[in-house]
Amino acid sequence: MHKLTYTDFHYQTEKRPGTMLFPSAVFYLHLFCIIFRASRLAKKDCYDGSDWMESSYEVMQRLEKAGVRIEISGIENVVATTGPAVIIGNHMSMMETLLLPVMVQPIKPATFVVKEALLSYPVFKHVVGARNPIAVTRTNPREDLKTVLNEGVNRLKKDISIIVFPQTTRSHTFDEKQMSSIGVKLAKKAGVSIVPLALKTDCWQNGKIIKDFGKLDVTKTAHFAFGEPMTVEGKGDAEHAAVNAFIAGKLKDWGV
Repeated sequence: MHKLTYTDFHYQTEKRPGTMLFPSAVFYLHLFCIIFRASRLAKKDCYDGSDWMESSYEVMQRLEKAGVRIEISGIENVVATTGPAVIIGNHMSMMETLLLPVMVQPIKPATFVVKEALLSYPVFKHVVGARNPIAVTRTNPREDLKTVLNEGVNRLKKDISIIVFPQTTRSHTFDEKQMSSIGVKLAKKAGVSIVPLALKTDCWQNGKIIKDFGKLDVTKTAHFAFGEPMTVEGKGDAEHAAVNAFIAGKLKDWGV
């Protein structure tokens, strides 16, 4: 079982490797091998949290070998939460879906709120489905809210933390108007803490044919920052604003 080695709860790729020929092609070759192995286990109902973390760690290693630098901070804020939490972040690329398990799963069991389409992706669907995610349509906000509240509370009662990206669509820029309060509402209903998550993963570009799989820009650094946990008071408006402010502030620090 692999865990990241943090220095004072901060992780940083040690050094960028030498220039690799065709880094995106080499990375995706390894990525699909990782996913195929995971899929075989998932179809046998043998893909647990440790396997998920292992796959995530392999993907992270392959990104670093391709030349992507990765920085993670604030992991102490995940450690500081008692019991399960709702982790609320912005959403830029497929990278965070693949890498967050190795950051969060070693601390507390977790799953994602995902779009239903991921459950029909060839090969990927077996891996995604094995982690018991909460699937939403992204086309019917009222039904999505009902699904997240009902299924989310059920997961949280089982001590499984929920990672949610409340933006209406994935974007390399941040517009707080696109951030729904669905994560805050879930935390309030379940009576658990919120952990804000700011990330910058625009080094994983959008694909021209398939949006999820674009070229890697190895000149950019991928950033992940977890904020201080907070409990929801009142309607949750202040906490929703605080999550957005944390994300916007970190992105400004990172030059977005």
